[in-house]
Amino acid sequence: MAEQLVQIMGRHRRDPLPERKPQWLKVKAPGGDNYIRLKHLMRELNLHSVCEEARCPNIGECWEHGTATFMILGSVCTRNCAYCAVSHGRPPAYDIEEPSRVAQAIGELNLRHAVITSVDRDDLPDFGAYIFAETIRQIRQRLPGCSVEVLVPDFQGNEDSIRAVLEARPDIYNHNTETVPRLYKKARPGGRYPRLLEIFRIAKRIAPDIPTKTGIILGLGETNEEVVEVMKDLRSVDVDILTLGQYLRPSDSHIELDRYVKPEEFRWFYEVGMQLGFRHVESGPLVRSSYHAWEQVQAASLA
Repeated sequence: MAEQLVQIMGRHRRDPLPERKPQWLKVKAPGGDNYIRLKHLMRELNLHSVCEEARCPNIGECWEHGTATFMILGSVCTRNCAYCAVSHGRPPAYDIEEPSRVAQAIGELNLRHAVITSVDRDDLPDFGAYIFAETIRQIRQRLPGCSVEVLVPDFQGNEDSIRAVLEARPDIYNHNTETVPRLYKKARPGGRYPRLLEIFRIAKRIAPDIPTKTGIILGLGETNEEVVEVMKDLRSVDVDILTLGQYLRPSDSHIELDRYVKPEEFRWFYEVGMQLGFRHVESGPLVRSSYHAWEQVQAASLA
């Protein structure tokens, strides 16, 4: 491990990016029966998925395995993160019936694990917490056997909003870190790194038995030392599950891709994370926050 550390750690100098994506980032185009059925149902019920809105490369695999990430509170975000493909602007009024429709879709598809996320809704008094909580409750009523993970915005650190969601008893409480503190102003101008850590402290104080989770995207210009320091910070606030994946630039208007992180580096991050005490680490080029989410509940001995 010490020899590996010397080779992998260090402030990298970015080499010119290859003209094409590396082979390890290529995926099969989606199109299975479950994928087609879920896509049709999303349209029929006027629902959004972050899988589509954020152009996730794993959409085919996840939907085929009976897992989907539903994006509630509309598809327009009040923030404008430099890495994100979701639309930015003034959101319309939220739909009070949306939780029921999400639960209906999950019930009709008989999903085994559902991830509920949303755009940022800084325009709402509770930042959207009630709709999160009501969606969890509706899913529990319709399909009690389906585990529910919430991938929440930061709610501007508001404890009442965090509490409202946790009191609905999700199986996993997830909020993404995204990048290292030095890059927050550039990549995530609406976020605050100290606020992120405080969110996890609050969550563990309110519901110490509910596992917490977060994700980091690599390739924005961070160094490996910085990533390890963030991992240590996350363990200091008892985050249980960590995901690490490759940033893929959605368009020329988004933050520039700094580098492609090699699979062996992701493997090294996995080993470091497990040594630091995370209950589960999912680390790889194609990993996204919800990637293999249906397995993480069991892998971390949470079910």
